[in-house]
Amino acid sequence: MAGLALVSTTALADPVPVLTVAPHSASAAFELVGVVQAVRQATLAAQVGGNVISLPVKAGDRLKTGQLVARLDARDAQAALQRGDAGVVQAEGVLRSAKLAAERSRELRRQGFISQAALDVAETELSTAQAGADQARAARSQAALAQAFATLTAPFEAVVLATHVEQGDLALPGRAVATLYAPGALRVAVQVPASRAGAARGARRLSVQLPDGQTVTPVQQTFLPGTDPVSQTVELRLDLDTRAAQALLPGQSVTVQFEPAATAVSAAASTPSAAPWVPRSAVLQRGELTAVYVAQRDGFALRSVRTGVAAADGRVPVWAGLQPGEQIAADAVRAGLAGATPAR
Repeated sequence: MAGLALVSTTALADPVPVLTVAPHSASAAFELVGVVQAVRQATLAAQVGGNVISLPVKAGDRLKTGQLVARLDARDAQAALQRGDAGVVQAEGVLRSAKLAAERSRELRRQGFISQAALDVAETELSTAQAGADQARAARSQAALAQAFATLTAPFEAVVLATHVEQGDLALPGRAVATLYAPGALRVAVQVPASRAGAARGARRLSVQLPDGQTVTPVQQTFLPGTDPVSQTVELRLDLDTRAAQALLPGQSVTVQFEPAATAVSAAASTPSAAPWVPRSAVLQRGELTAVYVAQRDGFALRSVRTGVAAADGRVPVWAGLQPGEQIAADAVRAGLAGATPAR
Protein backbone atom coordinates (compact mmCIF):
# COMPACT_ATOMS: atom_id res chain seq x y z
CA MET A 1 0.00 0.00 0.00
CA ALA A 2 1.38 3.33 -1.03
CA GLY A 3 2.27 5.72 1.76
CA LEU A 4 0.38 8.96 2.36
CA ALA A 5 2.28 12.22 1.95
CA LEU A 6 1.44 14.96 4.46
CA VAL A 7 1.14 18.39 2.90
CA SER A 8 0.96 21.47 5.15
CA THR A 9 -1.95 23.87 4.91
CA THR A 10 0.49 26.70 4.38
CA ALA A 11 1.88 25.01 1.28
CA LEU A 12 -1.60 24.61 -0.20
CA ALA A 13 -2.61 28.24 0.35
CA ASP A 14 -2.03 30.31 -2.79
CA PRO A 15 -1.26 34.00 -2.64
CA VAL A 16 -4.53 35.96 -2.57
CA PRO A 17 -4.89 38.90 -4.98
CA VAL A 18 -5.21 42.26 -3.27
CA LEU A 19 -6.60 45.57 -4.39
CA THR A 20 -5.90 49.11 -3.29
CA VAL A 21 -8.83 50.97 -1.79
CA ALA A 22 -9.64 54.13 -3.69
CA PRO A 23 -12.53 56.58 -3.35
CA HIS A 24 -15.26 56.01 -5.91
CA SER A 25 -16.48 58.88 -8.01
CA ALA A 26 -19.75 60.10 -6.57
CA SER A 27 -22.72 58.90 -8.58
CA ALA A 28 -25.72 60.95 -9.53
CA ALA A 29 -27.99 58.81 -7.37
CA PHE A 30 -27.66 56.43 -4.45
CA GLU A 31 -29.81 53.97 -2.53
CA LEU A 32 -30.27 53.11 1.13
CA VAL A 33 -32.28 50.43 2.87
CA GLY A 34 -35.19 51.52 5.07
CA VAL A 35 -37.54 49.75 7.46
CA VAL A 36 -41.31 50.13 7.46
CA GLN A 37 -42.73 51.47 10.72
CA ALA A 38 -46.22 52.24 11.98
CA VAL A 39 -46.84 55.94 12.53
CA ARG A 40 -49.35 55.13 15.26
CA GLN A 41 -48.45 52.17 17.44
CA ALA A 42 -49.29 51.33 21.04
CA THR A 43 -48.19 48.62 23.45
CA LEU A 44 -50.92 47.83 25.94
CA ALA A 45 -49.53 46.91 29.35
CA ALA A 46 -51.06 45.71 32.58
CA GLN A 47 -51.54 48.43 35.20
CA VAL A 48 -52.64 46.02 37.93
CA GLY A 49 -51.49 42.52 38.76
CA GLY A 50 -53.60 39.48 37.96
CA ASN A 51 -53.89 36.33 35.88
CA VAL A 52 -54.98 36.71 32.27
CA ILE A 53 -58.43 35.10 32.23
CA SER A 54 -59.36 36.13 28.68
CA LEU A 55 -57.29 36.91 25.58
CA PRO A 56 -59.72 36.90 22.63
CA VAL A 57 -57.28 38.37 20.09
CA LYS A 58 -54.27 37.10 18.17
CA ALA A 59 -51.66 38.60 15.85
CA GLY A 60 -53.24 39.87 12.65
CA ASP A 61 -56.71 40.53 14.07
CA ARG A 62 -58.35 43.84 13.21
CA LEU A 63 -59.92 45.66 16.14
CA LYS A 64 -62.39 48.50 16.51
CA THR A 65 -61.97 51.28 19.04
CA GLY A 66 -62.91 50.00 22.49
CA GLN A 67 -62.87 46.32 21.50
CA LEU A 68 -61.71 43.91 24.21
CA VAL A 69 -58.05 42.89 24.00
CA ALA A 70 -57.54 41.14 27.34
CA ARG A 71 -59.21 40.76 30.72
CA LEU A 72 -57.34 40.20 33.96
CA ASP A 73 -58.54 38.59 37.17
CA ALA A 74 -60.34 41.45 38.93
CA ARG A 75 -61.53 39.71 42.11
CA ASP A 76 -59.07 41.58 44.31
CA ALA A 77 -60.06 44.88 42.69
CA GLN A 78 -63.74 44.00 43.13
CA ALA A 79 -63.19 43.35 46.84
CA ALA A 80 -61.37 46.66 47.17
CA LEU A 81 -64.31 48.41 45.46
CA GLN A 82 -66.76 46.83 47.90
CA ARG A 83 -64.59 47.99 50.80
CA GLY A 84 -64.63 51.44 49.27
CA ASP A 85 -68.43 51.43 49.01
CA ALA A 86 -68.74 50.41 52.65
CA GLY A 87 -66.25 53.08 53.68
CA VAL A 88 -68.24 55.76 51.86
CA VAL A 89 -71.48 54.70 53.60
CA GLN A 90 -69.78 54.74 56.99
CA ALA A 91 -68.11 58.11 56.45
CA GLU A 92 -71.30 59.72 55.19
CA GLY A 93 -73.13 58.46 58.28
CA VAL A 94 -70.52 60.02 60.56
CA LEU A 95 -70.76 63.24 58.54
CA ARG A 96 -74.56 63.42 58.95
CA SER A 97 -74.24 62.88 62.69
CA ALA A 98 -71.57 65.61 62.94
CA LYS A 99 -73.74 68.05 60.98
CA LEU A 100 -76.69 67.50 63.32
CA ALA A 101 -74.46 67.89 66.39
CA ALA A 102 -72.96 71.12 65.00
CA GLU A 103 -76.41 72.57 64.26
CA ARG A 104 -77.66 71.78 67.82
CA SER A 105 -74.49 73.29 69.30
CA ARG A 106 -74.99 76.50 67.32
CA GLU A 107 -78.60 76.79 68.54
CA LEU A 108 -77.60 76.11 72.15
CA ARG A 109 -74.83 78.68 71.88
CA ARG A 110 -77.29 81.32 70.68
CA GLN A 111 -79.46 80.53 73.70
CA GLY A 112 -76.46 80.69 76.01
CA PHE A 113 -76.67 77.11 77.26
CA ILE A 114 -73.15 76.07 76.13
CA SER A 115 -69.82 77.81 75.95
CA GLN A 116 -67.97 78.92 72.83
CA ALA A 117 -65.41 76.17 73.50
CA ALA A 118 -68.11 73.50 73.26
CA LEU A 119 -69.29 74.97 69.94
CA ASP A 120 -65.70 74.98 68.64
CA VAL A 121 -65.42 71.27 69.48
CA ALA A 122 -68.59 70.51 67.50
CA GLU A 123 -67.38 72.54 64.52
CA THR A 124 -64.02 70.72 64.59
CA GLU A 125 -65.76 67.34 64.65
CA LEU A 126 -67.83 68.41 61.65
CA SER A 127 -64.72 69.39 59.68
CA THR A 128 -63.07 66.08 60.57
CA ALA A 129 -66.16 64.14 59.46
CA GLN A 130 -66.24 66.07 56.17
CA ALA A 131 -62.58 65.23 55.51
CA GLY A 132 -63.25 61.57 56.34
CA ALA A 133 -66.12 61.45 53.85
CA ASP A 134 -63.95 63.03 51.13
CA GLN A 135 -61.21 60.51 51.84
CA ALA A 136 -63.64 57.59 51.64
CA ARG A 137 -65.02 58.80 48.31
CA ALA A 138 -61.48 59.16 46.92
CA ALA A 139 -60.60 55.64 48.07
CA ARG A 140 -63.73 54.33 46.41
CA SER A 141 -62.84 56.12 43.14
CA GLN A 142 -59.34 54.65 43.27
CA ALA A 143 -60.75 51.15 43.74
CA ALA A 144 -63.13 51.65 40.80
CA LEU A 145 -60.24 52.82 38.65
CA ALA A 146 -58.15 49.78 39.60
CA GLN A 147 -61.05 47.52 38.65
CA ALA A 148 -61.30 49.25 35.26
CA PHE A 149 -57.58 48.60 34.69
CA ALA A 150 -58.33 44.87 34.68
CA THR A 151 -59.96 45.27 31.25
CA LEU A 152 -57.70 46.24 28.33
CA THR A 153 -59.35 47.59 25.20
CA ALA A 154 -58.13 48.92 21.85
CA PRO A 155 -57.52 52.70 22.07
CA PHE A 156 -58.07 53.12 18.30
CA GLU A 157 -58.92 51.08 15.21
CA ALA A 158 -55.91 48.85 14.91
CA VAL A 159 -54.31 45.60 13.84
CA VAL A 160 -52.78 43.32 16.47
CA LEU A 161 -49.07 43.22 15.71
CA ALA A 162 -48.19 40.77 18.50
CA THR A 163 -49.47 39.37 21.78
CA HIS A 164 -46.98 39.00 24.62
CA VAL A 165 -48.91 36.83 27.09
CA GLU A 166 -51.06 33.72 27.01
CA GLN A 167 -54.29 32.97 28.83
CA GLY A 168 -53.38 31.97 32.38
CA ASP A 169 -50.16 33.99 32.52
CA LEU A 170 -49.58 36.32 35.45
CA ALA A 171 -49.61 39.92 34.22
CA LEU A 172 -47.70 42.10 36.64
CA PRO A 173 -47.96 45.92 36.48
CA GLY A 174 -45.95 47.14 33.52
CA ARG A 175 -45.87 43.84 31.65
CA ALA A 176 -46.71 44.19 27.94
CA VAL A 177 -49.87 42.38 26.90
CA ALA A 178 -50.29 43.24 23.21
CA THR A 179 -48.90 45.60 20.58
CA LEU A 180 -51.30 47.32 18.17
CA TYR A 181 -50.81 49.60 15.19
CA ALA A 182 -53.03 51.65 12.91
CA PRO A 183 -52.69 50.03 9.46
CA GLY A 184 -53.58 53.10 7.40
CA ALA A 185 -50.53 55.17 8.39
CA LEU A 186 -47.07 53.74 7.74
CA ARG A 187 -43.67 55.31 7.22
CA VAL A 188 -40.19 54.25 6.19
CA ALA A 189 -37.29 54.93 8.56
CA VAL A 190 -33.89 55.26 6.87
CA GLN A 191 -30.58 55.51 8.71
CA VAL A 192 -28.63 57.94 6.51
CA PRO A 193 -24.84 57.98 7.05
CA ALA A 194 -23.71 61.37 8.30
CA SER A 195 -21.42 61.71 5.26
CA ARG A 196 -24.48 61.50 3.00
CA ALA A 197 -26.92 63.49 5.10
CA GLY A 198 -26.31 66.67 3.12
CA ALA A 199 -26.93 64.95 -0.20
CA ALA A 200 -30.07 63.29 1.18
CA ARG A 201 -31.46 66.61 2.45
CA GLY A 202 -30.82 68.29 -0.89
CA ALA A 203 -32.15 65.44 -3.03
CA ARG A 204 -34.31 66.56 -5.89
CA ARG A 205 -36.52 63.48 -5.66
CA LEU A 206 -36.99 60.60 -3.24
CA SER A 207 -38.70 57.35 -4.12
CA VAL A 208 -39.42 54.16 -2.21
CA GLN A 209 -39.16 50.83 -4.00
CA LEU A 210 -41.65 48.37 -2.52
CA PRO A 211 -40.93 44.62 -2.24
CA ASP A 212 -43.15 43.95 -5.28
CA GLY A 213 -41.00 46.29 -7.41
CA GLN A 214 -43.47 49.16 -7.43
CA THR A 215 -42.02 52.63 -6.82
CA VAL A 216 -43.92 55.25 -4.81
CA THR A 217 -43.19 58.82 -3.75
CA PRO A 218 -43.46 59.65 -0.03
CA VAL A 219 -45.97 62.31 0.93
CA GLN A 220 -43.72 63.84 3.58
CA GLN A 221 -40.12 63.56 4.74
CA THR A 222 -38.70 64.42 8.16
CA PHE A 223 -35.08 64.40 9.32
CA LEU A 224 -34.75 63.86 13.05
CA PRO A 225 -32.67 66.65 14.64
CA GLY A 226 -29.76 64.56 15.85
CA THR A 227 -27.04 62.08 14.91
CA ASP A 228 -26.63 58.68 16.52
CA PRO A 229 -23.30 58.84 18.40
CA VAL A 230 -22.52 55.15 17.77
CA SER A 231 -23.52 54.55 14.15
CA GLN A 232 -23.04 58.18 13.03
CA THR A 233 -26.31 58.13 11.13
CA VAL A 234 -29.25 60.50 10.86
CA GLU A 235 -32.75 59.05 10.81
CA LEU A 236 -34.97 60.06 7.92
CA ARG A 237 -38.70 59.30 8.13
CA LEU A 238 -40.75 59.08 4.95
CA ASP A 239 -44.53 59.05 5.35
CA LEU A 240 -46.39 56.91 2.80
CA ASP A 241 -49.86 57.43 1.40
CA THR A 242 -52.71 55.09 2.31
CA ARG A 243 -52.55 53.18 -0.97
CA ALA A 244 -48.89 52.30 -0.54
CA ALA A 245 -49.38 51.48 3.15
CA GLN A 246 -51.97 48.81 2.32
CA ALA A 247 -49.29 46.74 0.57
CA LEU A 248 -46.78 46.87 3.45
CA LEU A 249 -46.35 45.54 6.96
CA PRO A 250 -44.26 46.97 9.81
CA GLY A 251 -40.77 45.52 9.84
CA GLN A 252 -40.43 45.04 6.08
CA SER A 253 -37.29 46.29 4.34
CA VAL A 254 -37.59 48.59 1.34
CA THR A 255 -35.10 50.46 -0.85
CA VAL A 256 -35.08 54.25 -0.82
CA GLN A 257 -33.61 55.95 -3.89
CA PHE A 258 -32.15 59.46 -3.68
CA GLU A 259 -31.82 61.61 -6.81
CA PRO A 260 -29.58 64.62 -6.07
CA ALA A 261 -30.19 68.11 -7.38
CA ALA A 262 -28.68 69.10 -10.72
CA THR A 263 -25.88 71.09 -9.06
CA ALA A 264 -24.90 68.07 -7.00
CA VAL A 265 -24.86 65.88 -10.11
CA SER A 266 -22.46 68.21 -11.93
CA ALA A 267 -20.19 68.42 -8.89
CA ALA A 268 -20.18 64.64 -8.55
CA ALA A 269 -18.40 64.22 -11.87
CA SER A 270 -15.18 65.63 -10.45
CA THR A 271 -15.57 65.11 -6.68
CA PRO A 272 -14.71 61.74 -5.16
CA SER A 273 -17.11 60.28 -2.66
CA ALA A 274 -16.05 59.87 0.96
CA ALA A 275 -16.98 56.18 0.81
CA PRO A 276 -14.56 53.76 -0.91
CA TRP A 277 -16.19 51.07 -3.03
CA VAL A 278 -15.00 47.47 -3.01
CA PRO A 279 -16.09 44.28 -4.82
CA ARG A 280 -18.75 42.21 -3.12
CA SER A 281 -16.32 39.28 -2.96
CA ALA A 282 -14.01 41.31 -0.71
CA VAL A 283 -16.67 41.65 2.00
CA LEU A 284 -17.14 38.86 4.54
CA GLN A 285 -20.62 38.55 6.05
CA ARG A 286 -20.98 36.24 9.06
CA GLY A 287 -24.17 36.89 11.05
CA GLU A 288 -23.85 40.35 12.59
CA LEU A 289 -20.23 40.68 11.44
CA THR A 290 -19.38 42.59 8.26
CA ALA A 291 -15.63 42.71 7.65
CA VAL A 292 -12.79 42.71 5.14
CA TYR A 293 -9.28 41.25 5.24
CA VAL A 294 -6.66 44.02 5.26
CA ALA A 295 -3.26 43.05 3.84
CA GLN A 296 -0.40 43.11 6.34
CA ARG A 297 3.30 42.46 5.89
CA ASP A 298 3.01 38.69 6.37
CA GLY A 299 -0.72 37.95 6.08
CA PHE A 300 -4.19 39.37 6.49
CA ALA A 301 -5.96 40.99 9.42
CA LEU A 302 -9.75 40.84 9.73
CA ARG A 303 -11.30 44.29 10.20
CA SER A 304 -14.94 45.16 10.87
CA VAL A 305 -16.51 47.67 8.47
CA ARG A 306 -19.87 49.33 7.91
CA THR A 307 -21.21 48.98 4.37
CA GLY A 308 -24.09 50.37 2.35
CA VAL A 309 -26.31 48.99 -0.39
CA ALA A 310 -24.50 47.21 -3.22
CA ALA A 311 -24.65 48.78 -6.67
CA ALA A 312 -25.88 47.00 -9.77
CA ASP A 313 -22.31 46.16 -10.82
CA GLY A 314 -21.65 44.32 -7.54
CA ARG A 315 -19.58 46.97 -5.79
CA VAL A 316 -20.28 47.79 -2.15
CA PRO A 317 -19.72 51.21 -0.50
CA VAL A 318 -17.74 51.06 2.75
CA TRP A 319 -18.88 53.92 4.99
CA ALA A 320 -16.53 53.22 7.89
CA GLY A 321 -13.49 51.04 8.59
CA LEU A 322 -11.30 51.64 5.53
CA GLN A 323 -9.11 54.43 4.26
CA PRO A 324 -8.08 55.09 0.65
CA GLY A 325 -4.65 53.60 -0.05
CA GLU A 326 -5.08 50.50 2.13
CA GLN A 327 -4.87 47.10 0.49
CA ILE A 328 -7.51 44.42 1.06
CA ALA A 329 -8.04 40.87 -0.16
CA ALA A 330 -10.09 40.68 -3.30
CA ASP A 331 -11.48 37.32 -2.12
CA ALA A 332 -12.39 37.35 1.58
CA VAL A 333 -13.04 33.60 1.71
CA ARG A 334 -9.59 32.68 0.39
CA ALA A 335 -7.92 35.27 2.62
CA GLY A 336 -9.53 33.60 5.64
CA LEU A 337 -7.78 30.27 5.00
CA ALA A 338 -4.80 29.37 7.16
CA GLY A 339 -1.52 30.56 5.70
CA ALA A 340 -3.05 32.92 3.14
CA THR A 341 -0.62 35.62 2.03
CA PRO A 342 -1.11 38.75 -0.07
CA ALA A 343 -0.07 38.54 -3.71
CA ARG A 344 2.21 41.52 -4.19
